[in-house]
Amino acid sequence: MDTALPTPLFARRNVAYACATLCCLLWGSSYPAIKSGYELFHIATDDIPSKVVFAGYRFLFAGALLLLFALAQRKPIGRLTSAQFGQLTILGVTQTALQYTFFYIGLAFTTGVNGSIMNATGTFFSVLLAHFIYQNDKLSFNKALGCILGFVGVMLVNFHSGLRDFSFVWHGDGFIILAAFILSAATLYGKRISQTVEPTVMTGWQLAIGGIALLAGGYLSGGGLGVPGVAAVAILGYLTLLSAIAFALWSMLLKVNRVSMIAPFNFVIPVAGTVLSAIFLGENILELKYAIALVLVCSGIWWVNKRAG
Repeated sequence: MDTALPTPLFARRNVAYACATLCCLLWGSSYPAIKSGYELFHIATDDIPSKVVFAGYRFLFAGALLLLFALAQRKPIGRLTSAQFGQLTILGVTQTALQYTFFYIGLAFTTGVNGSIMNATGTFFSVLLAHFIYQNDKLSFNKALGCILGFVGVMLVNFHSGLRDFSFVWHGDGFIILAAFILSAATLYGKRISQTVEPTVMTGWQLAIGGIALLAGGYLSGGGLGVPGVAAVAILGYLTLLSAIAFALWSMLLKVNRVSMIAPFNFVIPVAGTVLSAIFLGENILELKYAIALVLVCSGIWWVNKRAG
């Protein structure tokens, strides 16, 4: 008699791959959405505090939306021990507030090209950290090759004028790398918390707590945010919705899958962001490098998830 338990929905490979791709497409769409948001809210390029306030509202609203959704499903959003709430506070401050702050300060002191490349190092950090933390998630030839292929694809998308444009500035490029490391480490920490706290509840609280921390930091630094029109509210609503959906799905995926199987899908984000920026912002992508980059990224994901023969 077969007594094996059925495979959880998000642990099924086809479902996991589809959801991971959806998350990364949503995150990719945030690049043109954020750029449009800055324009609609009249946030100056060098106004980091107001950008942090903008992010704070985005994540606070996303967290509140998820907690309301969990409440509608009769999930116990307030039934947390002091230890669990402490863990969620650490997760929110690191994964949302600290990571996002370093990311935007870094972007203020480096080019968009370098920022995109440095941020993609987060996938390497996730796969490498998983190698040392989890016994069943060791680095292999396939994983290493897949990461290299994906990273080369990302680099190809972001180099516009050759290697001469590449320079390293600690409080620019260095902060982007630090943000990528913080996000990777916090994601692994969140995977552990999700074993005892329902992923939707966990994600809702960490986004809300991180959003509050960002708002506090932004306003204390002199930032502010007005509401100039309906279009601005609509773009903030879209960013709120995509954050709620993507972060919740990603947490569910990480709960039941190996980190190294899901993390490489992050290589889709900069490619998707480039394509969607071309569609919504009118940027030119009619170049051979974008087709080659897509092939490299997809090949990298395939190699990472290829079973050893």
